[in-house]
Amino acid sequence: MNKRYKYIINRILWGFVVLWGVSLISFGILHLAPGDPARLLLPATATWEEINNLREILGLNKPLHIQYLVYIRGVIKGDLGTSLFYKKPNLDLIKERLPATLILSIAAILTAILISIPLGLIAGVKQGTFIDVLVMFFAILGQSMSIVWFAIFLVFVFSVKLRLLPSFGYGSFRTLILPTVALAFEQSALITRLTRTGMIDVLSEDYILAIRAKGIKESKVVTRYAFKNVLITVTTIIGLTFAGLMGGQLACETIFVWPGIGSLSISAISQRDFPLVQSIMLVVSAFFVLINLAVDILYTFLDPRLRYD
Repeated sequence: MNKRYKYIINRILWGFVVLWGVSLISFGILHLAPGDPARLLLPATATWEEINNLREILGLNKPLHIQYLVYIRGVIKGDLGTSLFYKKPNLDLIKERLPATLILSIAAILTAILISIPLGLIAGVKQGTFIDVLVMFFAILGQSMSIVWFAIFLVFVFSVKLRLLPSFGYGSFRTLILPTVALAFEQSALITRLTRTGMIDVLSEDYILAIRAKGIKESKVVTRYAFKNVLITVTTIIGLTFAGLMGGQLACETIFVWPGIGSLSISAISQRDFPLVQSIMLVVSAFFVLINLAVDILYTFLDPRLRYD
């Protein structure tokens, strides 16, 4: 079998191990936390008999390892269980919120890439100049500024003062702009800094000096030879960033009332909805595994020198 295929299969198998570990850890943490879901679901006037009956119906009276085995058996069959609070299948609830998170994540990561890659390249080539200082100021500001503060600032300026954009909502391009900018500003700052650092390191390599000595145009040296070797680092951080966005941005979705995975997570946690929280964590982890797998596969094309160990 081709070494590349063996490498991909190995990564897939490790992905299943990661998902199993996530399911085990999330199950343990949530069930060992204080509080009784049955008591929360019933009125304050409920008797102990009513609480115990509900615990029996929900299977909460069984030993933890039995509850876990029942949960895993359902996951294998494609059944993530039923929400204690919403009284609906967890998978259906996640499917309802997933498009909103996917739209926002794609918009944010594309915006961040369009901003950060050119800035990182320019700053790396113009190291030590005034342009480099401005780009680094942008990068440091973006990474140090709280997304909560920046999101509220955007709402205050563009919604309250200028009345140009809606402060919340979902379903139109105008409602997408502010949350996209809020998320992209933070992510583009990180990608810009890493792209700049990578370009500075690569441009100081001996082979770049040799290429320049051949009289090749500087623009081709930067884009064709230098940036190609920075792509590994840039691809990694873009993949991790996108995976993190798919997990749902709690603060951003809350401020802009965006009906994504993040807001669903907050609701599930506040209601002690154990099955829904577990299902969200498992689905988000699956996205992490899939995106990391895609990045690993992309490595094999970006760098033929990669060893399949």
